[in-house]
Amino acid sequence: MIKCASVYTQEIDDIEAAIEEIKSQLDEKITLLEHTVGIIMCHPEFIFSGALKHICENLPFETAGVTTSSQAVNGVAGELILTIFVMTSDDAWFKTGVIDEYNISVDGSVKAAYEKASAGISEQPKLALIFPTISTGYSGDDYVGAWDNLIPGVPLYGTLAMDDTPNFEESKTICNGVGYQPAMSFVLCYGNINPRFLIGTVPEDNVMPYKGEITNSSGHIVREINDINTYKYFESIGFESNGKSAVNYLFLPFAISQKKREDYDGIPVIRVLSSFSEDGAALFHGDVDEGSTFALLKCEPDDVISTTKEKVRQINELSDVNGVLLFSCIVRRIVSMRENSLLELESVRDEINPGFPFMMGYAGGEICPTLIKGGTPTNRYHNYSLVILVI
Repeated sequence: MIKCASVYTQEIDDIEAAIEEIKSQLDEKITLLEHTVGIIMCHPEFIFSGALKHICENLPFETAGVTTSSQAVNGVAGELILTIFVMTSDDAWFKTGVIDEYNISVDGSVKAAYEKASAGISEQPKLALIFPTISTGYSGDDYVGAWDNLIPGVPLYGTLAMDDTPNFEESKTICNGVGYQPAMSFVLCYGNINPRFLIGTVPEDNVMPYKGEITNSSGHIVREINDINTYKYFESIGFESNGKSAVNYLFLPFAISQKKREDYDGIPVIRVLSSFSEDGAALFHGDVDEGSTFALLKCEPDDVISTTKEKVRQINELSDVNGVLLFSCIVRRIVSMRENSLLELESVRDEINPGFPFMMGYAGGEICPTLIKGGTPTNRYHNYSLVILVI
């Protein structure tokens, strides 16, 4: 059995005070058992100030995680904040690791880091928590695929690092108090653990009538929709981008339903547009199969909050909940900012069962299994989604 607790600090200038605050909350909320790990999220300023490093050096357990723009734990939601989701157990155990650069390839680098972290352990983990940074050279599907090939059948859950800069240039993955970019930290979870997953996307009624078929794509690059150059297709339905930057489109995300969507219990695979290339190809934040359906999504703050509240309701109805991790796409925050940048975080803080320790932060891409028909988990990379791990 795993016991959990969430702790935090908003103290960034007085590092000793931050350490004392974290330690005090740990003493109050949880008794550490034989094996412990901390999932950490923080604003990048905690790295620049040196606070992250000193806090982690004073913890009696290892940590891994990412930077983010804003987050929440029990009792608080904010932007300039550092949070730690603590998992401790006598019959489950944890191994942390980091890929601080992709020397070989994503597959080769993941394999080398995994073998180092799991040295001497004969069994596969029951769950892998992975925290990559955003890279122009790879899509989120590359990271998921690398782990799937290495430890097939093991559920993957995680988030891509992000921050509040326009191009996420300050985002880092974190391992034991050190920030890395480009990189990936991870936590391997073994033993008595029973992970459950929930995914929130958008209401089906929000899909606008403009639809097309992806007729020419490779990986995350879409060259043609309905056999028309992608940029020209967008022009044909009345959308124009500013210098092909696609900035405007980020406020109206694009849903891409994979051609095998019907196999996945109705969970759509959503892809958000990143930019256009000079030749008019669209670059998405994840792989897009030829034959997929292209559609535009209309989204308002109420749509974000309604899906989030529905998932919190489902969490509250579960039994044997020891802790909850939630990662929500940064585009959902952008939409919420029309009313309040903390709107989604505050709704979870206020409505989740107060007896459930939780941590929530914003993601640059979400990693979570879906269930194919028959109940087999299939690891997927998502955009514009709320992904939830219940322990």
